[in-house]
Amino acid sequence: MGFLDLINHVFNFLAPALFVGVLMAAIAPYLYKKKLIAHVFIAQAAINCVAGSLALGVGLWFFGRDAKMASYGAMLVCATLSQSWALRGR
Repeated sequence: MGFLDLINHVFNFLAPALFVGVLMAAIAPYLYKKKLIAHVFIAQAAINCVAGSLALGVGLWFFGRDAKMASYGAMLVCATLSQSWALRGR
């Protein structure tokens, strides 16, 4: 496997977490009227993406393969919990 193939595999592995993290950060200000801890959109998206990526990594380690629905469910739960943490009031 070449370097470009490795980059392609890693990006495709992390793409769902990136999409969900950015989408949650984009929708959150419209759904919740609370004051956000992470005021910057990029910070919220990064926190959500890291949480989702960690969940996908744990799912890959636990199941031994990618693309299990349990891993995607855990990714959604972790991204939702990180977004709710970012929505805590000061």
